[in-house]
Formats: sequence, structure tokens, C-alpha cells
Amino acid sequence: MYKHFKITGVALALTSMLAVSSCKKFIKEELVTTLTEDYYKTDVGLEDLVKSAYTPLQWRFTGEQSYGMHNFGTDEFREGDQFNNVRYNDYDANLNSNDAFVNGLWTNNYSGIRRCNQGIEMIAAFNDASSRVLGTQAQKDLRIAELKALRALYYFQLLTQLGGVPLITSVPKEPQYEFPRASVADVYSQIIADFKAAGPGLPWRYTGADRGRATRAMAYHFLAKAYLTRGSAVTEARGQKPTDMDSVIYYANDVITNSGHALEADYGNLFNSAYPDGAIPLPGQNGSVPTGSKAKIDANNASNEIIYAAQFSSNLNLAGLNNQTHLFYPSAYDAGIPGMARDFFNGRPFRRLRPTDYTIDIYDKINDSRFFKSFQTVFHRNVASNANLPVFTAANAPDPSLVGKPRVGIGDTAALYIVNPINMPLLTSTISGMRYYSVFARYKQTTAGGAISSDYTGNKYLTLLKFADPIRLTTTNNEARGIRNGTFARLADTYLMLAEAYGRKSDYANALVYVNILRTRAAYKANETRSPQIWQYMGGPNTLANTTASNLATTDLFTTNAASELYPATVTSTAARFIHFILNERTRELCGEFYRWEDLVRTETLFERTKLYNADVSPSFAQFHKLRPIPLLQMLAQTVNGKPMTAADMAAYQNPGY
Repeated sequence: MYKHFKITGVALALTSMLAVSSCKKFIKEELVTTLTEDYYKTDVGLEDLVKSAYTPLQWRFTGEQSYGMHNFGTDEFREGDQFNNVRYNDYDANLNSNDAFVNGLWTNNYSGIRRCNQGIEMIAAFNDASSRVLGTQAQKDLRIAELKALRALYYFQLLTQLGGVPLITSVPKEPQYEFPRASVADVYSQIIADFKAAGPGLPWRYTGADRGRATRAMAYHFLAKAYLTRGSAVTEARGQKPTDMDSVIYYANDVITNSGHALEADYGNLFNSAYPDGAIPLPGQNGSVPTGSKAKIDANNASNEIIYAAQFSSNLNLAGLNNQTHLFYPSAYDAGIPGMARDFFNGRPFRRLRPTDYTIDIYDKINDSRFFKSFQTVFHRNVASNANLPVFTAANAPDPSLVGKPRVGIGDTAALYIVNPINMPLLTSTISGMRYYSVFARYKQTTAGGAISSDYTGNKYLTLLKFADPIRLTTTNNEARGIRNGTFARLADTYLMLAEAYGRKSDYANALVYVNILRTRAAYKANETRSPQIWQYMGGPNTLANTTASNLATTDLFTTNAASELYPATVTSTAARFIHFILNERTRELCGEFYRWEDLVRTETLFERTKLYNADVSPSFAQFHKLRPIPLLQMLAQTVNGKPMTAADMAAYQNPGY
């Protein structure tokens, strides 16, 4: 697997003219090698420079900016009870130009851009026919294409969060301090040009040691996404063109047809390192504590469905901050549940994000397997000692031999989160009498027809398990550094982009073809193990039939106000319902995978859907929050006409509302 090379010392001066020359007081430089810039004029040095251009991609996954900038402040997630970075969910006054995340977004992406610019120029000028890696024009063109794809991705990340940003596509010959913002349309044009130029010069995909390098599939996937994002605008001016959806269709179809990437046969295979290994024992019988599997994580990382991912090493000597997204989704399984304590398998419960009611309700849990393969509803006892655990009595023991023994054996179910619909509330007397373990019902009532309440709170809620990392870099108790790669793109997203583009052209028949490819994969197959909740608490059948036919989408889902789609009351036309239907499909397929904020912004639905479905959003939430603030530190480091920016200059440079 391809890993990133980190450059330090004198080489740091090559990384970001914006971050170093114009903002050098915010970067600490340490000379740790004896390298000079001449090193990067050699083929070995240039190869290292190219590798270093990948390092800034990791930032998206290495801290709380991951969920703050991509999953908070949307319809999918609200706050858990450990409040951190809630300014991104509430949109309060603390989200401003002093924010560390927006400054990190700026400096990391411009660091990547600077490395790409440096590499493109120096490789083009390199001339040594004896070099085994850069001796031919084809070898040089490959690396230049790689860097153009990366540069486009860095600009795309900046554009989707900040709007128009400075366009820098060459290395300044002298220190530069003035960086006027380009228009949104011009930044799109640069992104599209780079991805188009890069694609033909890259292989469709890599395996083995080069996995992680930019590929044609990566370039064309993001090229399709750039066209889709630009062309999604109805009221905004993004430089959109009438042919944008045709371009989405062309490039997305090219990836699906020609890249060699393929969907996993089972949706759960993408995330199954979070599923327990081994058989679960019967009540009262000791089994084994669920454990993680590095082999499963390696398989998840190597999935052929993944088009592109930031690479993280499991080698302690090569690792950095590593992927920390596994920290932010678990609820408090380690308190208030007898038989449970914090462990590696279930992770550190930072309790930052809990799914909204919209997210839970938008899944068809009876026919579509994606819900139970995305959210953890069962916890298994992991405490070895029987001390202070509830025991069976003569009144409740299922067998007389169990009287006096713990009601939950090691490895047995210690807690169950019941996901019953609101029209099927459970009686509290039924809950207390039917289970040996802790039960958290989504909806319950004391008497039939009485007031309905819930056991779900900011402390106890459904845990998204997609990013669970039960191995991690070391076995230290509080180890935060995970070894999952950070996925930027997988083929299911390509299918959904293709479906959306067809739908935006009112070709709903073709749109449903690609939606239903994913729904066919998601349907339960005959004899597949399913959660007993389906028939116990949801009204589903107690059978193991294939559910493909009942899981397929039809035009009725968006030509009518289908109850399953939870459309906002203002959405009344087929064209508008289709966009919200696609957003629902994106939740069902991609929930939590760091796309949502940008999806809502590009479809111009952020304000409406977040206000409707996110109970934590504050009254200060406004339409201008579709962009993040430009970082103050970057404005302080710039000049206008050779002079420091004035307050008026900063106001003109800043995004509206901040």
C-alpha cells in the first residue's frame, strides 16, 4: 500500500507559499536534515516531493474538523452530550473568522497546492535520460498528471467550503503577499481543467504498493462531481453551463464502465471490521468478548469499491496523527449498562454526533440492509468479573439451573437499542419483563394510548459504526490513532451522481436504473442473517426471503408525496421532489461519510433541511452559512497594494455574514 512521504526542514519552504511566505509567523520550521533545494532537482528528490503532495489529504480525517465541517449542521446528525465544536452544528456566533478549522482547511490545502505547483514545474524542467523513474517523457507526464489531479482536489475542497479563493498555479519567483480571491466560476474552470488534463495520463487504478496514488478513476470521479456541483446551482452563480449534467453522465459512466472498480457484493463488507467475530452465546452462558480484526480492516481498506482514500499507516514508525474519525460517533456504552466497560472493540465514546430522527426514519429497515449494517444496536458483555451484575431469580430464570447466575454472560447481549417506529411504542411493563439485559427503546409508553417517551438521549443513542477501528495503532488504553484509510470516494457515490444527473435532465427511467443497482445490493438476500427487531418490533415478516423486489425504487417515490421520503412541505413538484429523493438515497447509502454538508450546500437545500430536521440548530442559523468564513489569520498576513489589509479590505475579502 502506498504511504505518504513527509518532508521537513529546508524542504518545508517548498510546501506552501501562502502558508509560509505570507503567513510564516504561524509555522514553526526546524532544520532536521542537511538537505538543500538541490535535492529536489534529482529524480529521487522529485519522487519524494510528489509523495509529500499527498500528506495534506490526511487532515480531513485527523481531528474533529472531520465531522465539524462535513457532518455537523446538517439534517443527518445532531449533538451528543459531550459538546465540542457545536458552533458548526448550531451556527452560533462562535463560528467566525478566528476559527481554527477554517484556518487549517486553508493552510493544509494550500500546502498541498504549493507542493503540486513545485512538482509540476520541476518535473517539467528535469532532464536526465539516465533516470529510471523520470528519464522518459511518459514517466514525467505520469507524475505531472498525478500532481494536477491532486491540485484540483485541493482546490475543490477549498471551493466547496469557502467559495472563490486565490488561484495559484505556479511557483512565485519572489515572496508574494497579495492573493486576491478568484471568482467561483474561475475556480471551477481551473478544477475542471486540471482533472481533465490529468485523467488521460493516469492509469485507471493501482493495486499493491502504489495504491493511494491519484488515478484516472479518481480524476474522473471528482471531475463528474465538479460538474455536478457547478451544475446543481439554480439560484447561485457558479459559472454553470447547460452541458454540465451531460458531462457528469459522461465521466461518471466512464468510471463505472471502464475503471475496473466494482461495488462490494455486500454493503456490510465495507465496514465489517466493526462486527463481532465469533458466535454469540445463549443467555446465561459464557462466551468470548467480541474482538477486532486487522485482517478485516486491511480488507476494508483494500476494497475495490473505494476509488480514492487518504492512506494511513499501521506502522508506528511511519504514522502521524492518523485517522481519528472512529472517536466521534459512539454513545456511552461504558456507563449505565451492567457488564460493559470501555474496550478497543467498541471504541472511545467521545459522543459528539447522534443521528437525527430524520436519519433513523429515512431507512426502510425491513427490506434494506443498510440501516443495520451502518448502526450498532447491540452491545455484548465485555466485563470479566461477575461482581455487582444482576442475577437470575426463581421468578425470571429461563431455567432453574440459572438461578443466582449473572443474567448476562460474557459475550452475551448486554444492551439492545430497539428501533421501533412511533406508531408501535412498547409498553414499559413489557420492556422490563421480557429481557435479561439493558433495553433502550426508541418509543415507549406506560399505558396503551398514553404519552410516548424515548430512552434515546444525547448519552444513549444509535452509534454509527462505519468508522469503528477496533485495532488502532497501539494497544494503549486511550490510543486515538486509527489505521483505517480515509475514504474520499467510493463507487456507490459515482452511481448516485450519475442517477442525479439523469434526474436533473428529467430522464427518471435512467436515474432509477442506477439507484436500483445500489438498492439491489442493499436488499436482504435469501437466508441472510437479519436483526430479529424486524419482526419483533417493526412489523416485518419472520422470514428469510430475498427482499430485492420490495426494495426497488419507482417513480412514485418522487412523482407523489410519498410518506417514506419525508419531503419538506415546501417541496411540491416532481423535479424538486427528485432532488430531495436523491438526498435521501445519499443518506441511506453514504450516511456520515463526510459528504453531507457539501451535498446540502450544492443542492441549495442546507437551510431548509437543517432547520427542519436538526433540533439543535440555533436561531442565528442563516442563509449565509452556506459558506465558511475566510480565516482572519490569512487576511492579517496579506497586503493590498503593498500595505496590510485594512478593516474595509478584510470586509470586502470576507464571505457575506461574517
